[in-house]
Amino acid sequence: KMAVYARGQVFVTDVRPGVKLENPVDQSNMLASIDPRNEWPQLVHDSWRIYRDFFYDPNLHGVNWDAQLDRALKMVQHAANREDVEYIIGQMAAELNVGHAYIWGPGEESRSLGVAVLGCDFAVATDADGNRGVSISKIHSGADWDTDVRNPLKRPGLDVKEGEFILAVNGVPVDPDLDPYAAFAGLANQTVGLTLSSKAVKDEDARDVLVDTLSNDSELRLRHWIEENRKYVYEQSGGRIGYVYVRNTSRGGFVDFQRQFMGQYMMDGLIVDERWNGGGLSPHQMVETLARQSYQHWATRDGESWRTPQMVHVGPKAMLINHAAGSGGDSFPWLFRHLDVGPLIGTRTWGGLVGLSGNPGLIDGGYNSVPKFAFYDDDGTWAVEGHGVDPDIEVIDDPTLLARGEDPQLDAAIEWVLAEIEANPPVKIAPVPPYPNRSGSGIPERDW
Repeated sequence: KMAVYARGQVFVTDVRPGVKLENPVDQSNMLASIDPRNEWPQLVHDSWRIYRDFFYDPNLHGVNWDAQLDRALKMVQHAANREDVEYIIGQMAAELNVGHAYIWGPGEESRSLGVAVLGCDFAVATDADGNRGVSISKIHSGADWDTDVRNPLKRPGLDVKEGEFILAVNGVPVDPDLDPYAAFAGLANQTVGLTLSSKAVKDEDARDVLVDTLSNDSELRLRHWIEENRKYVYEQSGGRIGYVYVRNTSRGGFVDFQRQFMGQYMMDGLIVDERWNGGGLSPHQMVETLARQSYQHWATRDGESWRTPQMVHVGPKAMLINHAAGSGGDSFPWLFRHLDVGPLIGTRTWGGLVGLSGNPGLIDGGYNSVPKFAFYDDDGTWAVEGHGVDPDIEVIDDPTLLARGEDPQLDAAIEWVLAEIEANPPVKIAPVPPYPNRSGSGIPERDW
């Protein structure tokens, strides 16, 4: 007999050709007794074995891997809980001195209450009469054309304004002495009633509106930040420089790039911001687009000339990088420099250019992510991993300035791109040459 798992069910069947899987085992009343402490040595040994069998370097970076197992098995005898075991496995993996070597346990999700958010900032403020209340200090939203992300307070007809006070949520008064989010506990992804007023007390001027709350407004805040940066670059450059932010090199980052680049490729200069890039896949397609050259021009009688490829930016470009850009966020600036697209401005990137493609998990549902491939240069040199990509122009982050809304790295990029535009004005469309005279019997040699 053998047990077979198929189609989400378990079957017990004979081992013979042509057997049919019928009568699945009823598991509704099945219970298993597990002593987690007895599993812990196996978790250590399996983790050790998974690294041994799947790590990209068969020599495991020169580490005496057998000795690491012996040490970890001795330590796990003194573990008090699953977190201790995770720590021991993590210390064993840390001996490999490599990025992307993550570990996490099965975990138990604690029950939580979804707190609603509105894509805005709150502040405890005082109205003209000296009354205290909770006000909407800032409403976050992306560009007007970001139809996929909308702030619930900007729904047509609501007319919610910054500076208005939230007096009540679903009729319950908002206490300015409590955290403003306390009034929204348990109300995520629901339609709630807000009582709003320009005053901190309820009177005949107060009004009620219905708002569809969110459970997370991080995307709204990111889009707002991107749009504010784009406007700032546009204003500071007199409308000559575009701004593209790429959050990662996964789906979201590629969408970011396409959405923003296609609307700004015709500008004189371009700043690509990959700070805090979370990585993902290889970003070579984005860099190839940025490095694209204009090869041909086409004249027409009734309109302006065009070029091929059409979606090409011919002006100077710079990329912003920082310590929090890694993995694909390391590869992005490396390729940007390798293809000589422009300078890298900011601080050195994270330095994690090995990759993951899946490996077995642990018996209790835990998991180790084992780097299965690593980057090396065309000349056969290991690169980036453990160091990162250095900037061409170093500009140190200043948290104090960032907290005030200033961005010295972005300012440095604007300054560099503007100087390049002035020194080497980009030729977007070459002028149409004099039309040829081919009235003779042949074609002049110059037109061959």
